Amino acid sequence: MNYIRLDSVDSTNNQARRLLDEKAGLLDFTVITTEEQTAGRGQQGNSWESERGKNLSFSIVCHPAFVHPAKQYVLSECIALAVQRALKNVLKSKGEEENAEKVSVKWPNDIYYGDKKISGTLIECDLMGKSVVNCIIGTGVNVNQQRFVSDAPNPISLYNIIRCECDRDGLLNDILKQFYAMYEDIKQGKADDIHSLYLQSLYRKDGRSYEFIDENGRFKAQIHDVEPSGRMILLTDDGERRRYEFKEVKFVL
Repeated sequence: MNYIRLDSVDSTNNQARRLLDEKAGLLDFTVITTEEQTAGRGQQGNSWESERGKNLSFSIVCHPAFVHPAKQYVLSECIALAVQRALKNVLKSKGEEENAEKVSVKWPNDIYYGDKKISGTLIECDLMGKSVVNCIIGTGVNVNQQRFVSDAPNPISLYNIIRCECDRDGLLNDILKQFYAMYEDIKQGKADDIHSLYLQSLYRKDGRSYEFIDENGRFKAQIHDVEPSGRMILLTDDGERRRYEFKEVKFVL
Protein backbone atom coordinates (compact mmCIF):
# COMPACT_ATOMS: atom_id res chain seq x y z
CA MET A 1 0.00 0.00 0.00
CA ASN A 2 1.05 3.56 -0.66
CA TYR A 3 0.56 5.95 2.29
CA ILE A 4 0.14 9.70 2.21
CA ARG A 5 0.24 10.99 5.79
CA LEU A 6 -0.98 14.53 6.46
CA ASP A 7 -1.05 16.63 9.58
CA SER A 8 -4.15 18.61 8.63
CA VAL A 9 -6.46 18.76 5.60
CA ASP A 10 -10.00 19.85 4.83
CA SER A 11 -10.95 16.23 4.23
CA THR A 12 -9.06 13.18 3.06
CA ASN A 13 -11.70 12.57 0.39
CA ASN A 14 -11.21 16.09 -0.92
CA GLN A 15 -7.45 15.56 -1.02
CA ALA A 16 -7.88 12.28 -2.87
CA ARG A 17 -10.14 13.99 -5.40
CA ARG A 18 -7.64 16.80 -5.93
CA LEU A 19 -4.83 14.33 -6.57
CA LEU A 20 -6.95 12.33 -9.01
CA ASP A 21 -8.01 15.50 -10.83
CA GLU A 22 -4.35 16.52 -11.08
CA LYS A 23 -3.63 13.16 -12.74
CA ALA A 24 -1.24 12.35 -9.90
CA GLY A 25 -1.28 8.68 -10.83
CA LEU A 26 -2.43 7.41 -7.45
CA LEU A 27 -1.56 3.74 -7.11
CA ASP A 28 -4.23 1.18 -6.36
CA PHE A 29 -4.66 1.14 -2.60
CA THR A 30 -3.28 4.55 -1.82
CA VAL A 31 -4.25 5.42 1.77
CA ILE A 32 -4.48 9.06 2.83
CA THR A 33 -4.52 9.69 6.58
CA THR A 34 -4.63 12.86 8.65
CA GLU A 35 -4.45 13.93 12.27
CA GLU A 36 -7.09 16.59 11.68
CA GLN A 37 -9.88 17.25 9.21
CA THR A 38 -11.06 20.84 9.10
CA ALA A 39 -14.12 20.05 6.98
CA GLY A 40 -14.79 16.35 7.40
CA ARG A 41 -17.79 15.22 5.42
CA GLY A 42 -20.43 12.56 5.97
CA GLN A 43 -23.16 11.34 3.67
CA GLN A 44 -24.96 14.02 1.64
CA GLY A 45 -23.07 16.93 3.14
CA ASN A 46 -23.36 16.05 6.82
CA SER A 47 -20.37 17.09 8.93
CA TRP A 48 -18.17 14.68 10.85
CA GLU A 49 -16.77 15.68 14.25
CA SER A 50 -13.30 14.40 15.09
CA GLU A 51 -10.94 15.74 17.74
CA ARG A 52 -7.40 16.28 16.49
CA GLY A 53 -5.09 13.31 17.06
CA LYS A 54 -7.74 11.18 18.76
CA ASN A 55 -9.48 9.26 16.01
CA LEU A 56 -9.01 7.74 12.57
CA SER A 57 -9.70 9.84 9.49
CA PHE A 58 -8.58 8.22 6.26
CA SER A 59 -9.43 7.59 2.64
CA ILE A 60 -8.61 4.57 0.53
CA VAL A 61 -8.18 5.19 -3.19
CA CYS A 62 -8.58 2.12 -5.34
CA HIS A 63 -9.22 1.36 -9.00
CA PRO A 64 -11.71 -1.55 -9.04
CA ALA A 65 -12.15 -1.77 -12.80
CA PHE A 66 -13.31 -5.37 -12.30
CA VAL A 67 -16.49 -4.09 -10.55
CA HIS A 68 -19.51 -3.32 -12.75
CA PRO A 69 -21.15 0.03 -11.87
CA ALA A 70 -24.45 -1.71 -11.14
CA LYS A 71 -22.70 -3.80 -8.49
CA GLN A 72 -20.48 -1.15 -6.90
CA TYR A 73 -22.37 -1.41 -3.59
CA VAL A 74 -20.19 -4.40 -2.73
CA LEU A 75 -17.36 -1.92 -2.06
CA SER A 76 -19.53 -0.26 0.57
CA GLU A 77 -20.20 -3.66 2.10
CA CYS A 78 -16.48 -4.43 2.20
CA ILE A 79 -15.45 -1.31 4.11
CA ALA A 80 -18.35 -1.65 6.53
CA LEU A 81 -17.45 -5.26 7.31
CA ALA A 82 -13.76 -4.39 7.57
CA VAL A 83 -14.38 -1.68 10.17
CA GLN A 84 -16.84 -3.86 12.07
CA ARG A 85 -14.42 -6.77 12.24
CA ALA A 86 -11.49 -4.61 13.30
CA LEU A 87 -13.52 -2.97 16.08
CA LYS A 88 -14.69 -6.37 17.26
CA ASN A 89 -11.08 -7.55 17.31
CA VAL A 90 -10.06 -4.63 19.53
CA LEU A 91 -12.88 -5.29 21.98
CA LYS A 92 -12.16 -9.01 22.11
CA SER A 93 -8.47 -8.30 22.74
CA LYS A 94 -9.56 -6.28 25.80
CA GLY A 95 -11.70 -9.13 27.11
CA GLU A 96 -14.88 -7.36 25.98
CA GLU A 97 -16.50 -10.25 24.08
CA GLU A 98 -20.01 -9.24 25.12
CA ASN A 99 -19.47 -5.68 23.92
CA ALA A 100 -17.96 -6.96 20.68
CA GLU A 101 -21.28 -8.60 19.86
CA LYS A 102 -22.96 -5.19 20.03
CA VAL A 103 -21.00 -3.88 17.02
CA SER A 104 -23.09 -3.99 13.85
CA VAL A 105 -23.40 -2.46 10.39
CA LYS A 106 -26.18 0.11 10.09
CA TRP A 107 -27.39 0.37 6.51
CA PRO A 108 -25.78 1.46 4.33
CA ASN A 109 -22.29 1.53 5.89
CA ASP A 110 -22.26 3.16 9.33
CA ILE A 111 -20.94 1.13 12.23
CA TYR A 112 -22.95 1.12 15.42
CA TYR A 113 -22.28 0.01 18.98
CA GLY A 114 -25.75 -0.70 20.30
CA ASP A 115 -27.74 2.33 19.17
CA LYS A 116 -24.73 4.67 18.95
CA LYS A 117 -22.58 5.54 15.96
CA ILE A 118 -18.87 4.78 16.14
CA SER A 119 -17.92 4.99 12.47
CA GLY A 120 -19.13 6.44 9.18
CA THR A 121 -18.03 6.19 5.56
CA LEU A 122 -18.49 8.33 2.46
CA ILE A 123 -17.81 6.63 -0.88
CA GLU A 124 -17.35 8.43 -4.20
CA CYS A 125 -16.88 6.48 -7.43
CA ASP A 126 -15.89 7.48 -10.96
CA LEU A 127 -17.50 5.36 -13.63
CA MET A 128 -16.44 4.71 -17.21
CA GLY A 129 -18.49 2.41 -19.37
CA LYS A 130 -18.89 -0.89 -17.55
CA SER A 131 -16.19 -0.24 -14.97
CA VAL A 132 -15.56 1.62 -11.72
CA VAL A 133 -12.28 3.32 -12.60
CA ASN A 134 -11.73 5.19 -9.33
CA CYS A 135 -13.20 4.73 -5.88
CA ILE A 136 -12.54 7.04 -2.93
CA ILE A 137 -13.57 5.47 0.37
CA GLY A 138 -13.45 8.02 3.19
CA THR A 139 -13.88 6.62 6.70
CA GLY A 140 -13.93 8.09 10.16
CA VAL A 141 -13.70 5.96 13.29
CA ASN A 142 -14.16 7.33 16.81
CA VAL A 143 -11.26 5.85 18.75
CA ASN A 144 -9.92 7.86 21.68
CA GLN A 145 -12.19 10.90 21.77
CA GLN A 146 -13.81 11.20 25.20
CA ARG A 147 -16.39 13.96 24.63
CA PHE A 148 -18.43 15.00 21.60
CA VAL A 149 -19.61 18.59 21.39
CA SER A 150 -21.37 18.79 18.01
CA ASP A 151 -25.07 18.28 17.47
CA ALA A 152 -24.52 14.75 16.15
CA PRO A 153 -27.31 12.77 17.81
CA ASN A 154 -25.62 9.59 18.99
CA PRO A 155 -21.79 9.40 18.77
CA ILE A 156 -19.65 7.01 20.79
CA SER A 157 -15.96 6.06 20.73
CA LEU A 158 -13.94 3.01 21.68
CA TYR A 159 -12.70 4.98 24.68
CA ASN A 160 -16.29 5.53 25.82
CA ILE A 161 -16.84 1.78 25.73
CA ILE A 162 -13.67 0.45 27.40
CA ARG A 163 -12.41 3.57 29.23
CA CYS A 164 -8.87 3.36 27.96
CA GLU A 165 -7.03 4.57 24.88
CA CYS A 166 -6.47 2.23 21.93
CA ASP A 167 -3.70 1.95 19.34
CA ARG A 168 -4.97 3.89 16.34
CA ASP A 169 -2.30 2.61 13.96
CA GLY A 170 -3.03 -0.98 14.91
CA LEU A 171 -6.74 -0.46 14.32
CA LEU A 172 -6.11 1.18 10.94
CA ASN A 173 -3.81 -1.63 9.85
CA ASP A 174 -6.44 -4.22 10.76
CA ILE A 175 -9.17 -2.32 8.87
CA LEU A 176 -6.97 -2.13 5.78
CA LYS A 177 -6.03 -5.81 6.04
CA GLN A 178 -9.67 -6.85 6.32
CA PHE A 179 -10.72 -4.60 3.45
CA TYR A 180 -7.91 -5.76 1.18
CA ALA A 181 -8.80 -9.43 1.76
CA MET A 182 -12.41 -8.81 0.73
CA TYR A 183 -11.30 -6.65 -2.20
CA GLU A 184 -9.32 -9.65 -3.45
CA ASP A 185 -12.36 -11.87 -2.84
CA ILE A 186 -14.39 -9.68 -5.20
CA LYS A 187 -11.75 -10.28 -7.88
CA GLN A 188 -12.21 -14.00 -7.31
CA GLY A 189 -15.96 -13.79 -7.87
CA LYS A 190 -16.97 -13.98 -4.20
CA ALA A 191 -19.14 -10.87 -4.06
CA ASP A 192 -22.18 -12.97 -3.12
CA ASP A 193 -20.34 -14.33 -0.07
CA ILE A 194 -19.51 -10.80 1.04
CA HIS A 195 -23.13 -9.77 0.56
CA SER A 196 -24.30 -12.66 2.75
CA LEU A 197 -21.88 -11.65 5.51
CA TYR A 198 -23.10 -8.07 5.23
CA LEU A 199 -26.72 -9.12 5.68
CA GLN A 200 -25.80 -11.20 8.73
CA SER A 201 -24.10 -8.16 10.29
CA LEU A 202 -26.91 -5.63 9.79
CA TYR A 203 -28.15 -3.50 12.66
CA ARG A 204 -31.74 -4.39 13.56
CA LYS A 205 -32.02 -7.21 11.04
CA ASP A 206 -33.25 -9.67 13.61
CA GLY A 207 -36.78 -10.51 12.45
CA ARG A 208 -38.37 -7.91 14.72
CA SER A 209 -40.27 -4.77 13.75
CA TYR A 210 -38.86 -1.31 14.43
CA GLU A 211 -40.01 2.21 13.74
CA PHE A 212 -38.92 3.93 10.53
CA ILE A 213 -39.83 7.24 8.97
CA ASP A 214 -40.15 8.16 5.29
CA GLU A 215 -41.72 11.06 3.40
CA ASN A 216 -45.18 9.82 4.41
CA GLY A 217 -44.49 9.55 8.13
CA ARG A 218 -43.69 6.87 10.69
CA PHE A 219 -44.39 3.18 10.26
CA LYS A 220 -43.27 -0.12 11.73
CA ALA A 221 -41.41 -2.69 9.68
CA GLN A 222 -38.64 -5.23 9.74
CA ILE A 223 -35.59 -5.31 7.52
CA HIS A 224 -36.25 -7.98 4.95
CA ASP A 225 -33.25 -7.65 2.66
CA VAL A 226 -30.73 -5.35 1.03
CA GLU A 227 -30.41 -5.69 -2.72
CA PRO A 228 -26.96 -5.92 -4.34
CA SER A 229 -27.67 -2.41 -5.67
CA GLY A 230 -27.86 -1.15 -2.07
CA ARG A 231 -31.62 -0.61 -1.84
CA MET A 232 -33.08 -1.71 1.47
CA ILE A 233 -36.28 -3.76 1.43
CA LEU A 234 -38.59 -3.35 4.42
CA LEU A 235 -41.58 -5.53 5.24
CA THR A 236 -44.20 -3.44 7.05
CA ASP A 237 -46.42 -4.82 9.77
CA ASP A 238 -49.24 -4.65 7.19
CA GLY A 239 -47.35 -7.01 4.90
CA GLU A 240 -46.28 -4.36 2.37
CA ARG A 241 -42.80 -4.60 0.83
CA ARG A 242 -41.10 -1.22 0.43
CA ARG A 243 -37.80 -0.51 -1.36
CA TYR A 244 -35.68 2.48 -0.38
CA GLU A 245 -32.61 4.25 -1.61
CA PHE A 246 -30.35 5.78 1.03
CA LYS A 247 -31.84 8.95 2.60
CA GLU A 248 -35.35 7.96 1.52
CA VAL A 249 -35.99 6.32 4.90
CA LYS A 250 -34.59 6.77 8.40
CA PHE A 251 -34.37 4.56 11.45
CA VAL A 252 -36.20 5.95 14.49
CA LEU A 253 -33.65 5.60 17.30
